[in-house]
Amino acid sequence: MKKNLILAIAVLLYFVIQPLVVSVQAQQPPVYTDVLGQRLNTISTAVPFLMIAPDSRAGAMGDAGVSSSPDANSLHWNAAKFAFIDQQMGLSLSYTPWLRALVPDINLSYLSGFRRLDDIQTIAFSLTYFTLGEINFTDEAGTVLFPVRPNEFAVSLAYARKLGEHFSGAVAIRYIYSNLTQGQFVNGQETWPGMSLAADVSAFYTNEIQLGRTPAILSAGINVSNIGNKISYTDGVSANFIPINLRMGPSLTLNLDDFNQVSFMVDLNKLLVPTPPIFLRDENGNPVIGPDNEFVIAAGRNPNRSVASGIFGSFSDAPGGLREELNEITYSIGVEYWYDQQFAIRAGYFHEHATKGDRKFFTLGLGLRYNVFGLDFSYLVPLAQRSPLENVLRFSLKLNFDALER
Repeated sequence: MKKNLILAIAVLLYFVIQPLVVSVQAQQPPVYTDVLGQRLNTISTAVPFLMIAPDSRAGAMGDAGVSSSPDANSLHWNAAKFAFIDQQMGLSLSYTPWLRALVPDINLSYLSGFRRLDDIQTIAFSLTYFTLGEINFTDEAGTVLFPVRPNEFAVSLAYARKLGEHFSGAVAIRYIYSNLTQGQFVNGQETWPGMSLAADVSAFYTNEIQLGRTPAILSAGINVSNIGNKISYTDGVSANFIPINLRMGPSLTLNLDDFNQVSFMVDLNKLLVPTPPIFLRDENGNPVIGPDNEFVIAAGRNPNRSVASGIFGSFSDAPGGLREELNEITYSIGVEYWYDQQFAIRAGYFHEHATKGDRKFFTLGLGLRYNVFGLDFSYLVPLAQRSPLENVLRFSLKLNFDALER
């Protein structure tokens, strides 16, 4: 019983209380640790589940997908790709176990689909649902007081349109709901679900070219996602930025012959939210409080500012200057091989700087297509540190309604 109690508390602290702690810490001078001579300065946001790769195809290619060929899951990566999709209608359902080595009932589910309106217009939708399982609060005797089932979800709608023979654009709107404490009191404060309304703006370019005698497809994409208001879970603390993100990158697909095709792609990502500053401290290591009764900033900018200021200032507010700004960029490298558009092998690599979270991992995956149905699988191999997705198999099921009609 005691072991289960400790496990429940650990999960609660990691997933449920963490956003509230972020809110409180935003008002306190953060503590930094030197990593290879550089300051550890990670960026935290509310609702981080929005940044988890929801489908197994992109998950097998190092989380690269902004310029890959369009499919039913394109809304998360770049909704503008829908304008060039070669199907009339499609649907996809994905399932991602989370922290499976610790608990059995934390997972991310993703439902997405699209419908072409005509040759130049496509609409799409998605539902992302992240459940943290059931956590039972107990007293010292082990008696269950009440269960709590934290959960978060986001509903998205997108419209994509061709703007030329090789270029398209898209906009998407998203409703975000985050219910982490279910009305419980945390540190004596009443809490409530956090809600936000956000938007995506994206563009996509694709063109058939020749590389010697090999026909190829050159593509590029850009997506600014989750542009929306901050989220608050309680009074008395600053609201948290949601993960406003810039994603961009190119891809190259080589059609080797009638049966063999291989694609290479690179994604670059940068969070468009404030970087935590460095606060001035006295000779005893205590923070210095200025005449306005706020902590004095030694380097960087005040993170408590508007959404617009946070977005535009995110390119120049890092305390370490340009070097730290570049360290905030993560990159994904993916490769995908198709045989006769029926069988796919995928691999990828994801890299994040050691001072910004140190996530580094390889990914592997397979894809199968058979008439109406398609299955994608992915597996993650962590390198620098443990990952919530290690030792789990993610999968996506796709339905091709064009084949169903035939």
